[in-house]
Amino acid sequence: MFEVSSQAEQLEFQAETRQLLDLMIHSVYSEKDIFLRELISNASDALDKLRLASFQDKDLAVDTSDLHIDIEVDKTARTLSVRDNGIGMTRDEVVTLIGTIAKSGTAELRRALAEAKDSAAPEELIGQFGIGFYSSFIVADKVTLLTRKAGETVGTRWESAGEATYTIEEQPDAPQGTTVTLHLKPEDAEDHLYDYTAEWKLRDIVKKYSDFIAWPVRMEVTKSAKVTNDEGEEVDEITVETETLNSQKALWTRPRSEVTDEEYQDFYRHVSHAWDEPAEIIPFKAEGTFEYQALLFIPSHAPFDLFTRDHKRGVQLYVKRVFIMDNCEELMPEYLRFVKGVVDAQDLSLNVSREILQQDRHLRMIQKRLVRKVLSVIKDMDAEKYVNFWKEFGAVLKEGLIGDTENQATLLEVSSFASTASDQELTRLSGYVERMKDGQDTIYYLTGESRQQLENSPHMEAFKAKGLEVLLLTDPVDEMWTGSVPEFEGKRFQSIAKGEVDLETEDEKKATESLREEQDKEFGDLLGWLKTTLESDVKEVRLTNRLTESPACIVGDSFDMSPMLAKMYRQSGQSMPLAKRILELNPTHPLVVGLRDKYAADHDDATLPETAELLYGTALLAEGGELVDPAKFAKLVADRLTRTL
Repeated sequence: MFEVSSQAEQLEFQAETRQLLDLMIHSVYSEKDIFLRELISNASDALDKLRLASFQDKDLAVDTSDLHIDIEVDKTARTLSVRDNGIGMTRDEVVTLIGTIAKSGTAELRRALAEAKDSAAPEELIGQFGIGFYSSFIVADKVTLLTRKAGETVGTRWESAGEATYTIEEQPDAPQGTTVTLHLKPEDAEDHLYDYTAEWKLRDIVKKYSDFIAWPVRMEVTKSAKVTNDEGEEVDEITVETETLNSQKALWTRPRSEVTDEEYQDFYRHVSHAWDEPAEIIPFKAEGTFEYQALLFIPSHAPFDLFTRDHKRGVQLYVKRVFIMDNCEELMPEYLRFVKGVVDAQDLSLNVSREILQQDRHLRMIQKRLVRKVLSVIKDMDAEKYVNFWKEFGAVLKEGLIGDTENQATLLEVSSFASTASDQELTRLSGYVERMKDGQDTIYYLTGESRQQLENSPHMEAFKAKGLEVLLLTDPVDEMWTGSVPEFEGKRFQSIAKGEVDLETEDEKKATESLREEQDKEFGDLLGWLKTTLESDVKEVRLTNRLTESPACIVGDSFDMSPMLAKMYRQSGQSMPLAKRILELNPTHPLVVGLRDKYAADHDDATLPETAELLYGTALLAEGGELVDPAKFAKLVADRLTRTL
């Protein structure tokens, strides 16, 4: 017991502080455990400051050989104390730091707290206005603070019940450092007010929020062991030991050469809640005007919920080894949501809300550098590791092509695609460009639901005939990014299902010019009639040289939305009108030639409209499209087959 001075002085809180205390005590917080993080963080800062002061002032008589933080529990009195042997405070510092609040107006704080009461994580506001210490009143009816500044001979005792006043007095025999004692409120599980004298609960909080604090966080723990007494009976022996609760192993602060693979793997599983091994370990350190360290991991397997709406993305955010939040989305973009790890920033406020993080330019700068580092690591992966990475995460990474224009070129470099060049192996765009034909300035691609569907598409016929490579894009995201990425290394992207495809050389065009003119004349009447007959489905009918085996195909204009993309929008609940496309005919196919001749012989033949519908329907089905009226089409086919028997 410490001797209490008789010169206690009662002071009133600053007006804003009184209102703040009232808000803190009576606001409903879902995460009351946060108070212990605040107190341990304050203690850690005090230890840091003492060590720095001992370096700067060689005459300062302090012992820095055993700097630590103690958690002390008195179950009978229901008190919890957090003690450090750090820098401590003078009386004036106590009044200034504890008795007043210098930041932000109470009106703004009241508004923020009121809004936070209805949000998912109101505890993030604690500390935002410099009020970390006051979080103690969330769980305590009364708080006592005992402190002595290093180098001073007299300490200070501060106490308050969180109402209008506090008492402050000298404490002659106070030890160096600071002790904060909480006189705990009764346990109330419904209000998430737990028993903060329970060893398991304190362990849990320290492990979650303060595991990597540089200083040991100690607590006396009771242990029971079976022993044999003098009579030969097995009895329980109760012992009390001092145990360090935190690991202090902030791997991100240590050089990679000093950390074993097993330590990295254990830490990866800790932050990712996964059981695979990381494919890549990425330590990162930035120094200068804004310092931070990071330890990131690229998993070897995709989590089952990677494409679900509830998937949590982002890495853990620490400030000076103190855990701030899980899944900090501001540190990692959506398309890198598979990356796990931690970022430890030195210059952020200890407690910041997600709203503040969204506006923080330092966070944006960190994200940019982390993204560049991750993409660089992916780019430099060995072949075997890259193949597995792309199989697991390629579809996710390609999402970045849509929105991340700053890294679009790099994303294109590290992306792989199926192509007609190989049945098994994927290709990077650099490989495609190397294999391009002389004079070819276009990267051709086709999108759809499966490779088999694309390989059998009529759009592929001329490209197969000329040996031109086509990228086969079957991921849903391919429908999105191909419309927003214009080129790669000066070679423009072109869908072979859109626009007019010109695959002839100048010499070939000259050789076939008269033939094309003759075909245009011979088929002119038929094309006009088909456009009128199929006007509800197509906006144009024309001849094409892209077909070698099929009678017809359907294409869109260069800037039309693909049918697959329109289908995706409709499946997501958006109303998309059915867009008319272009019907192209193969003028050398017997069916098209026969249709031309029959139309020329008898414009009024009743079977001609049916043939036109069948021609359009088969072209639509051949590209994997959906018929507007499948039953009607089936009846037309059945009737036509019946007449042939």
